[in-house]
Amino acid sequence: MDSAIPLVDLQMQYKSIKADIDRAIGSVLDRADWILGEDVTAFEQEFADYCDVTGAVGVDSGTSALELALRALGVGPGDEVITAANTFIATALAITSVGARPVLVDVDPRTYLLDASRVETALTKHTRAIIPVHLYGQPVDMDPILELARARGLVVIEDACQAHGARYKGRRVGSLGDAAAFSFYPGKNLGAYGDGGAVVSDRADVVERVRELRNYGQSRRYHHDVKGFNRRLDTIQAAVLRVKLPHLDHWNLRRRSHAAAYSAALASGGVEVPRVRTDSEPVWHLYVIEVSDRDDVQQELAIAGVSCGVHYPIPVHLQLAYRDLGYQPGDFPITEQSAGRIISLPMYAELRPADIERVVATLLHAVDIEDARAS
Repeated sequence: MDSAIPLVDLQMQYKSIKADIDRAIGSVLDRADWILGEDVTAFEQEFADYCDVTGAVGVDSGTSALELALRALGVGPGDEVITAANTFIATALAITSVGARPVLVDVDPRTYLLDASRVETALTKHTRAIIPVHLYGQPVDMDPILELARARGLVVIEDACQAHGARYKGRRVGSLGDAAAFSFYPGKNLGAYGDGGAVVSDRADVVERVRELRNYGQSRRYHHDVKGFNRRLDTIQAAVLRVKLPHLDHWNLRRRSHAAAYSAALASGGVEVPRVRTDSEPVWHLYVIEVSDRDDVQQELAIAGVSCGVHYPIPVHLQLAYRDLGYQPGDFPITEQSAGRIISLPMYAELRPADIERVVATLLHAVDIEDARAS
């Protein structure tokens, strides 16, 4: 029997850069600069340069990056923050953690990403910020959102936690709004070997405030100017990220090649493939399709040794944790319909053409089985 194809293979990536990773971690062990060590400072500058911004601050997770960006931009109790209903719950958790209220809107039916026309209808006198989510590594159409924000005096924080290296109209995501949040969770396109994240911005005031907030509110040692937190990026994680960052564009190029192969093979096979704006360059953190009878298709894939995922099966507004927002089933029909149909196929840089061919063949066979049952 053929070996299983995982959704993501982190061991294969590690083996390809093992010597450099081991050397980088060993250097941290030798120096013993575990907290805010030299690799953190170096990585922050390197990642800022990569994102085409002037500053980056390493923190302990993507969720913290969103939260601290909100705090640095003055968002707090009594404020409303508009974001996509189609997102991971961390986006909403960051908003509620600062005391603000998430205001969810449904998404563009073609891309499943935030669109400005829906944002505008959700504006109130309490709206303070917009968080567009570059979900699955696909950039949101940012110009209309930025134009709306400027006209209404709102701040824009990009949730780029799944979009390391993606471009919108030639510009890196993360360089478009007032600030942006990235996650370095191990499975991300640029992943650490534990949790990690970063806030990036061209605004010096935002960068400096996040730098204070992540480290107990200190402007310098034992001088606490604001009430801060312990949200620092570990030096070992920064060392790992420094090794990986120079590989990121190549890895993303391979992901785009894999996505193109999937789309070409699946376009006429009873599978709805992702649709991409012509002015965007996605990085395919996830390759997400839609099928009828999703659960049965997923079971057929599993039997054949093809791992897949569902990102995400329960929308934020239907989670028990957010019942207090008052949303009901049916409030966001596009998000809710896709949540019952989506499957994430295996996607990582090291996938081989034979793996993709096997995934495609297995998937189309599973779809044919379900179509036959339905008829």
